[in-house]
Amino acid sequence: MRIVAMISCYAILAVAHVPHAGAQPYPHKPLRFVVPFPPGGGADNLARIVGQKVGEDLGQPLVVDNRAGAGGNIAAEVAARSSPDGYTLLQANVAHTIASSLYRQLNYDLLKDFEAVTQLASVPFVLLVNPAVRAGSVSELTELARKSPGQLNYASSGNGGPSHMAMELFRSMAGVEIRHIPYKGAGPAATDVIAGRVQMMFFTVSAALPHVTSGKLKALSIAGAQRSPQLPNVPTMDEAGLPGFEASTWFGVMVPAKTSPRIIERLHATFTAALHAPEVRQRLVAQGFELIGSTPRQFDAYVKAEIPKWAKVVRASGVVVN
Repeated sequence: MRIVAMISCYAILAVAHVPHAGAQPYPHKPLRFVVPFPPGGGADNLARIVGQKVGEDLGQPLVVDNRAGAGGNIAAEVAARSSPDGYTLLQANVAHTIASSLYRQLNYDLLKDFEAVTQLASVPFVLLVNPAVRAGSVSELTELARKSPGQLNYASSGNGGPSHMAMELFRSMAGVEIRHIPYKGAGPAATDVIAGRVQMMFFTVSAALPHVTSGKLKALSIAGAQRSPQLPNVPTMDEAGLPGFEASTWFGVMVPAKTSPRIIERLHATFTAALHAPEVRQRLVAQGFELIGSTPRQFDAYVKAEIPKWAKVVRASGVVVN
C-alpha cells in the first residue's frame, strides 16, 4: 500500500509539472491588426510596412483587417469586443480621441476598453491656400480673415474629421471667422481648393506635397512641432506667430483592456524594433511619416492629453454627430 501511495504521489507531481495543453508560447497563431481605413491609403501602408517586419520578428503573420467607416469607430468597436489575448490589435489614431466628444454615443471607451502599446508615427498637417489668396504667411492670412470676417471659406474631408478640427483649432487660436465647407473625403476637398471655389484647407504633408511642388496650392505653415523634411522652407505654426498650435494625424497600437502586461511589453519591443529597421524607416519617411515608437506609458499619457484638447475644439465648433 505504501508503494502504491508513493507511486500515486509521483504521478500527481508528474502531472503537475506537465505544461498545460493550452499554455502555448505567445504568439502561436497569426495576429490581427484592425485598421480603420480602406486599403491603399497612408494608414494602410503604415500598417502593412510595419506589420510585415513585426510578423517576421514574432514568427507569426500580422494580418491587416481593414474596417473603414464611422470615423474609425467601427474598427474600434471590433477591437474592443475582442479577447484580450494579444491576438487583436487596433491601429488607433487622432480620430478616436476626437470621437470621444464628437459623438453622442459610442459603443466603446478609448480609455477604459484599451491599453496603449506604442505611438507608431504622425503626419503633421500643413495649411494650404489657393495661390489666388493674397496671403503669403499665416499672419497675412489672419489679417485678411479679420478684415473680411466670414468671407473666407475652408474645406475639410468631412464634418468632425481631423482636418475639420485642425482648422477649428486654427480659427479659435487665431481669432478669425472662416466658413466651413465639408466634403466627402480629402480628394474632393483638395479639388475645390485647387479650383479656387474654396480658399484653404489643412492637408497632411504627404498628400499636400504633389500639389505644393506643382504650384497648384501654396503652403503657409506646418502644424507640427518641427519643420517637415519634405517641405523644409515652410515654417511651423510657432515660427509663423501662432505658438502652441499643433495638429497632426497620428497612428498608434492599442490592445483590448486586461491584456497581459507581458504581451504588451513583447508587442511594444517588437513594434519599436520594426520602426528602427532601416528598410522600414526609409519607406515610411519617404511617405511623410515622422516615426515615434513611444513607451506604453508615454502613449497612454499622449492619448489622455489629446482627448480634452480636441473636446475643447469640438465644443467651440458646435459640431455633434449622432
